[in-house]
Amino acid sequence: MLKTLNQKLSLFLILFASGYLYLTYNLKEYPYVPVDSDFVPKVLGYVLIVLAVFLYFDKSSETKEEKEKRTIPKKEILVLLAVGAMIFLYIFLLELLGFVLSSMLFVFGCSLFLGYRNHKVNVIVSVIFPLVMYLSFNYLLQIKLPQGILPF
Repeated sequence: MLKTLNQKLSLFLILFASGYLYLTYNLKEYPYVPVDSDFVPKVLGYVLIVLAVFLYFDKSSETKEEKEKRTIPKKEILVLLAVGAMIFLYIFLLELLGFVLSSMLFVFGCSLFLGYRNHKVNVIVSVIFPLVMYLSFNYLLQIKLPQGILPF
């Protein structure tokens, strides 16, 4: 039944998506909103299940070269762990500093850590992107993001 890595991975993804969908059906419903808070998570959960089923029936076989590509050098594992730590720091600071400031710090710091050295473009992107996202969510979609210490 589970001969290939794709089949094993797809089974894991189906189980993960099922648990995820169970949790999305427990989200609170709001009576006066055009799109409820559980719509996007439910769509993503069902899309993940459909894609996992496609992955299960994928007929491509793994070659020796592809197996070698899957091995990750220790240096890259440290980079992945560092980015994971930055993500956890971002999550921790999200409520304290707010979406805009924590996103600015995360985008700038993570891109700097990953080797992007054009500081002018990095500052512009790390300021404009979170502001546009915050304003779009708060005022266009009317989905409140954490305000933090900023007054707007």
